[in-house]
Amino acid sequence: MPSNIEAILKKSAIPTEADALPGRSTPLTISGIHAVNNEPFVRDENPSESEVILGMGCFWGAERKLWNTPGVIVTSVGYAGGFTPNPTYEEVCSGQTGHSEVVQVVFDTSIISLEGVLKVFWENHDPTQGMRQGNDIGSQYRSVIYTTSDKDMPIIEASKAAFQKELLDAGHGMITTEIEPLDTYYFAEEYHQQYLHKNPNGYCGIAGTGVSCPIGLGI
Repeated sequence: MPSNIEAILKKSAIPTEADALPGRSTPLTISGIHAVNNEPFVRDENPSESEVILGMGCFWGAERKLWNTPGVIVTSVGYAGGFTPNPTYEEVCSGQTGHSEVVQVVFDTSIISLEGVLKVFWENHDPTQGMRQGNDIGSQYRSVIYTTSDKDMPIIEASKAAFQKELLDAGHGMITTEIEPLDTYYFAEEYHQQYLHKNPNGYCGIAGTGVSCPIGLGI
């Protein structure tokens, strides 16, 4: 029987594509409608909208923080960065799909910039923790940013560099956030969507470092 340490190490290691769970060809069934503002999150974006996929630990609290951010039109939760097609929550939590728990953020660029969304991201979790976030341990809790547009990558890298400086000045370590172009985003099960709206007393592990992230041309 594996020890607790062995189990933690297994959950914290991203499997190879060959070793990942096989998954399924059929997507999970969801309504596609946000439970708080009734906006569709399965949508075609219009020219004033942009999208970014963010992972900052357990996606329940992260989604609530982001849907309450002025300028954010709609959010959903799901899985990205792994190999298993159409994974379930239980499969992702096993550590054998390679996915991170993430929030899809669709925002109005006339109200909030990508830098503004990233400020919320950096300040509301600890991006230096590797394969965990606080007491939540496993590769699914790792800090990630997946972009859907090549033009966003320089903005993301500049934001990371600015926040890294602030973290080091405050005595924190190096950022471990995974920053990649989005491959595939899989919607999570319906009961996870806007979970803390449906379950107000549910678990929320979101917590930042207390370090403020600079924003704008001044950085």
